[in-house]
Amino acid sequence: MKFSVSSSDLLKQLQIAGGAIGSNPVLPILEDFLFSVKDNKLTISATDLETSIITEIEIMSDGNGVVAVPAKILLDTLKELPQQPITFNVNNENFGIEITSAYGKYKLAGENGNDFPKIPEPDTVDTINVQAPALSQAISKTLFATSNDELRPAMTGVYFQVDFSKLTFVATDAHKLVKYTFTDVTSEVSTSFIVPKKALTLLKGALPSGDEVKLSFNKSNAFFSFGNVNLICRLIDAKYPDYNAVIPVDNPHLLSAGRSDFMNSLRRIAIYANKTTNQVILNVNDGSLTVSAQDLDFSNEATEQLTCTYNGEPLTIGFNAKFLIEMLNVLESDEIKMELSTPTRAGILLPAEPSEGEEILMLVMPVMLSN
Repeated sequence: MKFSVSSSDLLKQLQIAGGAIGSNPVLPILEDFLFSVKDNKLTISATDLETSIITEIEIMSDGNGVVAVPAKILLDTLKELPQQPITFNVNNENFGIEITSAYGKYKLAGENGNDFPKIPEPDTVDTINVQAPALSQAISKTLFATSNDELRPAMTGVYFQVDFSKLTFVATDAHKLVKYTFTDVTSEVSTSFIVPKKALTLLKGALPSGDEVKLSFNKSNAFFSFGNVNLICRLIDAKYPDYNAVIPVDNPHLLSAGRSDFMNSLRRIAIYANKTTNQVILNVNDGSLTVSAQDLDFSNEATEQLTCTYNGEPLTIGFNAKFLIEMLNVLESDEIKMELSTPTRAGILLPAEPSEGEEILMLVMPVMLSN
């Protein structure tokens, strides 16, 4: 089997697919790309058995066939080659691969493509179409709030709730929670599933700016299809916590402040906070917000005052500065609102002006104040 392809076009597709290759694969062949050539089209597949990416590229070939190609050596070679046509010559007997460029020849040992694990096919699936920018936005706004705690697998992914005319994304690590909804979808079904963090990180990196994404799902897998790329991931098989139960309903104290001023203040004050708790203290009363932190171990202390609009009783509450900064970073409005009740109950963070067709709610647990 022999085929020719542009080195830079091939590299671009391999970099998309290569994200699915794990660092310590359980099978040696999982360190390879599967090349499948048929009718002048090269299909490239990569998988770690949980997440798989398949992409296609037009080539000139003189036959059909499959071969598994070692990923690292191929990627490293292509990165060092200037753009040019290159030719692959595959020995169908021993799967040896010879690559010819304008500079010379490179030989590497391939493997039998038929030994490559089968990647799930989208059978008995439900499908919805989502605009790529909306999906990218939803991933950006929720992914940071997922947990790394493998003892609670449900929280290590993002919860997708499909509900006929809207799609809700929820992420939480038990300290912070983000719920993001957009309405620009139509679905025949109402269902929910949990998509792992790795798949969403790869998806966000590969999403085009303008296309529509076809999202199909069944009990065990989700399939994201756009342009010439298919990303398949195994869903997390766990029950998602009842997130609505932790969102406090009665929050009588309302604080409004400029987002960037508040965020920059927190960044400066956090430098002086205890490095274990990252605790900053918000002291709010009519028209003024005092942000302070201290680290008694090192006698470090800082205080700043901001103007704000506040309706409610004077309140002192502690939060992890890192969490607040992450959340303010993701919100896009110039002004933000905080809904608060008591120093021991979660605070809710919202944009002051919601965008049309989307809703976002962020919740952050307080850090208990030590007397």
